[in-house]
Amino acid sequence: MLYKNFDKDAFSFFAWSWAAAAGLAAAMLMMVVRDLAYMYRIRILTNNQLSWKQAFQVIMLWEFSSAVSPSIVGGTGPAIFFLYKEGINTGKSTAVILTAIFLDEVFFILMVPILYLVFGNNVFPPDESSFSTGIQLALIIGYGVIFLYTLLLTYTLFINPYFFKWLLSFIFLLPLLRRWRTRMRKLANQMIITSNELKDKTLIYWGKAFFATFLSWTGRYWVVNFMFMAFFMKHLSLSDHFLIYARQLTMWIILLVSPTPGGSGVAELVFSDFLGDLLPNAVWAVPLALLWRLLSYYPYLFIGAVVLPGWVKRVYKEKPVYRKID
Repeated sequence: MLYKNFDKDAFSFFAWSWAAAAGLAAAMLMMVVRDLAYMYRIRILTNNQLSWKQAFQVIMLWEFSSAVSPSIVGGTGPAIFFLYKEGINTGKSTAVILTAIFLDEVFFILMVPILYLVFGNNVFPPDESSFSTGIQLALIIGYGVIFLYTLLLTYTLFINPYFFKWLLSFIFLLPLLRRWRTRMRKLANQMIITSNELKDKTLIYWGKAFFATFLSWTGRYWVVNFMFMAFFMKHLSLSDHFLIYARQLTMWIILLVSPTPGGSGVAELVFSDFLGDLLPNAVWAVPLALLWRLLSYYPYLFIGAVVLPGWVKRVYKEKPVYRKID
């Protein structure tokens, strides 16, 4: 029965050639660019307190934890723990990760309106997609939530970190959480110290950090562009490639609230709906979605599983010396 339902045309686009090999190699290179940019950024945010090896392990384990947890949960908590075990205290580890998230959200907040001004409603999936009903409203609400969250981060990190201390103190007055109230107040005090340090950072510091953020997200998105170039170069114009980039920005909102680990299942469906109309044959979207996940998701499961045992052995063997981030 499975054989009878199999659509032979689904993989008919796949024709091996030097152009296809070059396109897929470039797509894999984009993943390398993405990870190198993340490593460079976390070294900037910790003032180079992490070596390149440590930065590599932290980023790979962060990606691994994100891949095995629901997208709506993400890998923020584990990332703070990874930095803590590398010798950066809890409060400053929290501040580093929150700053990284802040930079990601700023990129998103800036790029979505710019691309919408260029492409208009074309940044949304076509009307015949399964996501067409209410999708524009959902994406606008999602963008609004991210915008408000970024404002809260901005206020906490750069204007009034004492608000964060008050908020934690209030939350941990609840009977079930009261036992951790003292620990949270210490965390808030460390956040206040780090906030004061962030206010003194130069424009060069923030320029480097945002450039690394832009490079990492562009690398992530251009994986799909080079996949398309590998097989459909003659069918896509330069404008189409920027539209693919824009569509990925909007589809990312849906992936952020996915209840499945790493967005599995949801990501493939979203990919088909958002990008299927840009293909010469829409039936090719499903195998391309699987190829996309093969390049951008599953490697982190393997790399994380390889890196984790060695990292655990190292950080628990060596007693961490907690360092000040100047």
